[in-house]
Amino acid sequence: MKNKILLSALFVAGTLASQAQQNKKTFAITGDGNNDYVWMNIRQVDLGTGQVTKNLFERSKTNFTLTDINSKQTVNQLTTAQGDIFSSVNYPTGTFVAAAAYDARTQKLFFTPMRMGELRWLDLSDRNETPKFFSMHTELMAAATPGDEATNITRMVIGADGNGYALSNDGNRFLKFTTAKKPVITDLGNLIDADGSTVSIHNKCSSWGGDMIADAFGKLYVISASQSVFMIDPATRIATYKGHIQGLPAGYTTNAAAVNDDGEIVVGSAIKFDGFYKMKLADLKAVRIEGSDIKYNASDFANANLLLQKEADASNSFSMAGSVLPIVTPASETKVFPNPVINAQFNVLFDGKPEGRYTIVLSDLAGRAIQSKTVSITKGSQVEKINLNSGMAKGVYLVKVLNENKAIVLTEKIIVQ
Repeated sequence: MKNKILLSALFVAGTLASQAQQNKKTFAITGDGNNDYVWMNIRQVDLGTGQVTKNLFERSKTNFTLTDINSKQTVNQLTTAQGDIFSSVNYPTGTFVAAAAYDARTQKLFFTPMRMGELRWLDLSDRNETPKFFSMHTELMAAATPGDEATNITRMVIGADGNGYALSNDGNRFLKFTTAKKPVITDLGNLIDADGSTVSIHNKCSSWGGDMIADAFGKLYVISASQSVFMIDPATRIATYKGHIQGLPAGYTTNAAAVNDDGEIVVGSAIKFDGFYKMKLADLKAVRIEGSDIKYNASDFANANLLLQKEADASNSFSMAGSVLPIVTPASETKVFPNPVINAQFNVLFDGKPEGRYTIVLSDLAGRAIQSKTVSITKGSQVEKINLNSGMAKGVYLVKVLNENKAIVLTEKIIVQ
């Protein structure tokens, strides 16, 4: 009975996790329309259709309040009506915005205007027709020289751990911030290129600008304006080059990126008015979303969807099975080889196992699934080849084999070299 209750509870939790990925709001920082490159407006977009669905804040049109959480002073549209909104610290999106992140739990859209040195957010939980913005000045957000493009914050996301992450153009300022009433900001240091990476995260031509997204396993991904993709490990600050996006038209810069409800990456350009494109992390082959908006460019996307959410849900279900069902590891019947893994692939030998479907799961030592493969086993010996995902970091991993009842029938460590 105890196991049944636990399984039921875990099933419900897994179902809720899957549903939580759906129908998330996506926000875009845009200009006013065709041939406008002033990124000061906030609009809601549908990543499925690529269409703008709502205007939340439009420069020189929308009334607002902006409150400094330290001084408690508030300014509004009337305060700035006669001033230069394009450089004013009293205007919510003054000096333009290239980095934004949405926290669904607190319903805050965080962002930092360029060259300003402030963390700001829009309270989306407030139903008042007048948008309420808040600001917090911090030296950690301020560029050493405001006009220095290298040190300005241009990438931002909320990670799977619930913290916000922000990154400068040159990759030397990697910041973490909480999403509480008064955020706490931590300087994590500079990013470090992974051994063997063919493209540096610090390279101006290939790696500046763009956006940042997060996956359900705690990793972050930089999609640079020049279409390069990097995986970031916040714990080690190591940046691993994953590849270059294929299939985008000439002149299309990837300034905005977010994850859609299908787990695909959707990108938009701040320069070229040619709609949105989507792609899978596995191949980085971009396909245009037909009918997507071509009026507004986008300097940033922000939503609460996480990359690899389905894989994480599968990992949780595997962990559930392992926690309540007996684990059998007859090493003489099933083997994983070669070990260490040298050429990015290994084999699993099924010998004497009952016929049926099995799932081979590769996970890290914390039990988080990295990739999986379902196979059908017939009588006799059978070898199944597993090709590792590109860019797999060196280290120790777990190989688990689960039967149709999700019982773990093998657990072995492998070393990837």
